[in-house]
Amino acid sequence: MPKTPGKPIRDSATEMVQVVLPNDTNIFGNILGGRVMHWIDLVGAMVALRHSRKPVVTASMERLDFHSPIRLGDLVILKACLTYVGRTSMEVQVEVFSEEPLTGSRRHTSSAHLTYVAVDASGTPIQIPPLVLNTDDEKERYQEAERRRERRNALKAGREKRKQ
Repeated sequence: MPKTPGKPIRDSATEMVQVVLPNDTNIFGNILGGRVMHWIDLVGAMVALRHSRKPVVTASMERLDFHSPIRLGDLVILKACLTYVGRTSMEVQVEVFSEEPLTGSRRHTSSAHLTYVAVDASGTPIQIPPLVLNTDDEKERYQEAERRRERRNALKAGREKRKQ
């Protein structure tokens, strides 16, 4: 089987912009956390799909902290890119910003790392192209992602051992 050529991070990086509408908010006029999580998963899946060109499923989301509120009427900017690619899985970093539309003032509101797995029509994991790392920053993020992957695998092994 011929080796699949790698793809650079920039080929799948994605930015999504949403406006916060009344249906997106709680009684205080702040965005619902679940809505932000939904948008994070959407933009992350777009990145994984663009890289793999295969259907993808969400396998995990790392810790998500909300650093500052996003208000009704704000623009929400979600910037997402790959940080790691394995044989069938991909880690995507998503950074979320709010923008006050009348001033352009932006705040970083949250970040998350999500893992997606490419699957075939029957839901079986399928091999994907490797990631091409072009800059020192990309290489450093890849190494950090490898460490997160090792921690997730160790936690998973510990849970499986406790089940026995």
